[in-house]
Amino acid sequence: MNPGALAAIKELYFLWDPVYPFLSRQFGEIYGRRDGTVVEIGPFCGNVFSLAKERIGDSFLIATFPLALSEFFREEGKKHGVGKVDVIGSMPSLAGVPENRFDLAVFRGALFFPSLFEVDFLAIHRVLRPGGIAVMGGGFGKFTPDTIIHKIAGRSRTLNLRLGKQEVDRGKLEENLEKIAPGVKTEVSSEGGLWVIMKKDEPSPCDTRRP
Repeated sequence: MNPGALAAIKELYFLWDPVYPFLSRQFGEIYGRRDGTVVEIGPFCGNVFSLAKERIGDSFLIATFPLALSEFFREEGKKHGVGKVDVIGSMPSLAGVPENRFDLAVFRGALFFPSLFEVDFLAIHRVLRPGGIAVMGGGFGKFTPDTIIHKIAGRSRTLNLRLGKQEVDRGKLEENLEKIAPGVKTEVSSEGGLWVIMKKDEPSPCDTRRP
């Protein structure tokens, strides 16, 4: 990733700081729990610090890519003083991220930047614990006040376009999910943006199949 793109991602991280508490409220509503293990994925991380402050989850990991962002998020974690938020460098395949470990996964920007990365939905499903939930997509969220949105929307759009953001059609997204994530339980939500919500089923008590 070129230095200009990295600079744009970092600027977006700071620009969206007032939005994170409101997105955390929406993620918490979808998740429906206060405990559990949380992972935030991709280049557009940072909301996990707000989740930690709001006590949505017990332990936290940032799995960021590209690798050049790892140290940036480590330093930001120290500044936030929210307890330990581990940071690892990964990639869209989530190499190095433990399987069947996370109760909540958040991947902001997942759907809109094909020139930066390709989302591996099966990899995200793999790292979820049975019963876990992933929220992937983007938007200001349904709780963010208009005053905050209006203040940052223009600059945010400029930076996103610089990074190659593309519009996503909900109908085509739903069709594609059936092809690229067969057998994975997903739903698409337009509340405060465009989000894919993935749920990993608990194993059935009647399932006697061996691994």
